[in-house]
Amino acid sequence: MNNINENLENTIREALRTEESRENLPTMLEDLQPFDLANILPEFEKSEQLSLMSVLPANMVADALEYMEPVQQYWFLFHLGEPFAREVLNGMSSDIIVDFFAAIHPRQAERLTQWLPEEYQTKVRSLMSYPENTAGGLAIVEYVAARQNWTAEQALAHVRKIGNEAEIVSYVFVLDAAGRLVGVVSLRELILADPKTKLAEFMNSSLISVNANTDQEEVARVITQYDLVALPVVDGSGRMVGIITVDDVLDVVEEEATEDIQLLGGSQPLDEPYMQAGFFSLYRKRIWWLLILFVAQAFTSNILRHYEGVLSEVISLALFIPLLIGTGGNAGSQASTLVIRALAVGEVTVRDFARIVWRESRLGLLLGLTMAVATFLRALTIGGSIDLGITVAATVVTIVAVSSTVGAGIPIVGRRLGIDPAVLASPVITTIIDSAGLFIYFEFARHILHISS
Repeated sequence: MNNINENLENTIREALRTEESRENLPTMLEDLQPFDLANILPEFEKSEQLSLMSVLPANMVADALEYMEPVQQYWFLFHLGEPFAREVLNGMSSDIIVDFFAAIHPRQAERLTQWLPEEYQTKVRSLMSYPENTAGGLAIVEYVAARQNWTAEQALAHVRKIGNEAEIVSYVFVLDAAGRLVGVVSLRELILADPKTKLAEFMNSSLISVNANTDQEEVARVITQYDLVALPVVDGSGRMVGIITVDDVLDVVEEEATEDIQLLGGSQPLDEPYMQAGFFSLYRKRIWWLLILFVAQAFTSNILRHYEGVLSEVISLALFIPLLIGTGGNAGSQASTLVIRALAVGEVTVRDFARIVWRESRLGLLLGLTMAVATFLRALTIGGSIDLGITVAATVVTIVAVSSTVGAGIPIVGRRLGIDPAVLASPVITTIIDSAGLFIYFEFARHILHISS
């Protein structure tokens, strides 16, 4: 713990000792960020945590709870006392509440739902009907909406009335009588407009929105691509479900990047931070991929067994097996990583399959030719014959070209089949490259070195 946190902890602990000093804590901590409050709480005993939270304003406690895990959120709401806990729950963002309710027992969630206003309960239940990783699951209902037949003056009065409860007031979303999203007006346009002008006359009807069932990756791409502060979410009938703000998208981007990196490493994605994951949870997440890759490597063993005769005649061929397989794997990983990222950010689509494969096959050939020169010289420096050098060089050219092509194509095939490209990248490419690489190597050896086995 750094000195600032340590000093703050000591100050808080000292203030908690007497009733009089405890009452001064809200003033002492008014400049403390919610994240910092959530981060420092674990340093205190449970009783001290409750004492501290119970004297802070409900909105401050609500903001801090948004940075905690569901089990911690429920513990505080259960122990803070119902009247205060109700106020805290109602101060939390709707997307946080939805994630929280989805993570706890349904009976617990139903009990806490009753603490919300009736209209808010309906909105929360609606958001909970959408899968977690979709636009509907990410949406929040704290936005400013107005009817298209309202005047600018009426809309501004509405902003003043509910603005404190909204996530953002920069934009007012315009709805028709059926609740369908028909336009958007910026706060600047609203202030500058003639007070008697109806919103329908100056709203922007060419707005960008997403369906509630849209995947969160696509949501992140849309917000990033169009530099949006908030993205409206609509249902199949065009009715407004909620909005997704840019700060929520940053969490999505981090989550998706973490998941892809873990999949690329040959491990199932973790459901929690690494240090919070249980020992056997880490074991379960990793053992299955290791077993799958182990079985996949059986193909490599079978190929080596099949070409035992070739190896026995030219023992020096064995020296280059790790180099060739490693080079092929590296080339395949380069291509797959680039394509997976391009797919993730929308730079390429499944329709670009032929162009990408053609591009990577040519690039792989050029890379292979360059590597072949280095490999040929390496074979000569260790005392190998020219024929051995040609064998290894020809193999490198072919393996790198095949690896680049396969590495680029498999992620796109995975996307077409509805499978996360990162899932296929590691096991499939490893299996294909290792097996194909050995087969290519020994076949070149048989023909170039004139081995009859």
